[in-house]
Amino acid sequence: MKYFIIAGEKSGDLHGGNLAKELKAQDASCVMQGWGGSEMQSAGVNLLQDYSELAFMGLDFLKSFGRIRRLFIDCKKQILSFAPDVLILIDYSGFNLRIAKWAKKNNIKVVYYIAPKTWAWNASRNKSIKKFVDRLLVILPFEEAYFQQHGIDTLYVGNPLVERINAFVPDTSFKSTIPEGYDYVVALLPGSRKKEIERVSEELKKVARQFKHTLFVVAAISEVDQALYNCFECIPNSILVFDKTYDILSVADAAIVTSGTATLETALFHVPQIVVYKADKLTYFIGSNMVKIKHISLVNLILDDFAVPELIQDEFNSGMIKSHLKELLFDTKKKEKQLDNYNKLKLILGERMASKSAAVSVLEFLKTEQ
Repeated sequence: MKYFIIAGEKSGDLHGGNLAKELKAQDASCVMQGWGGSEMQSAGVNLLQDYSELAFMGLDFLKSFGRIRRLFIDCKKQILSFAPDVLILIDYSGFNLRIAKWAKKNNIKVVYYIAPKTWAWNASRNKSIKKFVDRLLVILPFEEAYFQQHGIDTLYVGNPLVERINAFVPDTSFKSTIPEGYDYVVALLPGSRKKEIERVSEELKKVARQFKHTLFVVAAISEVDQALYNCFECIPNSILVFDKTYDILSVADAAIVTSGTATLETALFHVPQIVVYKADKLTYFIGSNMVKIKHISLVNLILDDFAVPELIQDEFNSGMIKSHLKELLFDTKKKEKQLDNYNKLKLILGERMASKSAAVSVLEFLKTEQ
């Protein structure tokens, strides 16, 4: 079989690489081409476009219009030249849904892995997914019923984070790098955007003073401009650790996490957490009127409950963080309740190997279409 895979971001490349490995394991004679990065390339995909060159897409649209148009033209030509048995699209909905529409007109089968979050906003896209996607493979349990209700052929294949964290082997020497003399270790996952990092550091400066016997370990990312982390230098009971998020979580007693995928990762490491998020007022006003969900953290979304505290906008302040952090560190009942919810979360997510399940589903789909 011939597979053309498109991933437009780092996370998509990671999931695409794992999927490609499983496709090769299930179909030894497979041939794969696509767009992605080093993970997909190392898994055997003949890379035609690196995702790093797509970073501008969605930003400065008018300025980049000519480049975007050429990318669409190149992508279509490459797909037609390769003549795949199936086109596999991974996340990156702004680009991929347009390619799906074109592919459908050209009688190319389309499988979409990691669905657009239409349950949160832009539900009108469900019409496009139903019309242009032959099979949708989702990674959040509640998405299966949601998309099926919209008449879309949908299958929950498990969550890639489960298999990734299950396969994680802690660095045995990491703990020795943590300064001694502290009673607790709190992981700080500030996100990767400039404003996120600045807002978290501003509040942490106030919080850290009141937890002198607690070490705050900032999960930094080397791909981000390192100057952004200078704002943590004046906090004496904090340290920066680059590209070791899972090792940090493996030794943490609690965590302060900017809303995103990291909230689910933290839960799967069984670390009690506080979820924080703040945008500028105009962005939040517009977003709150567009997004139709009760929760912002993946943990609460999956459980459909307030399992972990969410400090949003005005509630994201040092006083609220201090109050909740005290509970997680010193109130055994509060901590145990959150950990019990994590156990429920793991049961809902299941133990399926998402990449293998997705590969098997792709092959089953192709067999039924022959």
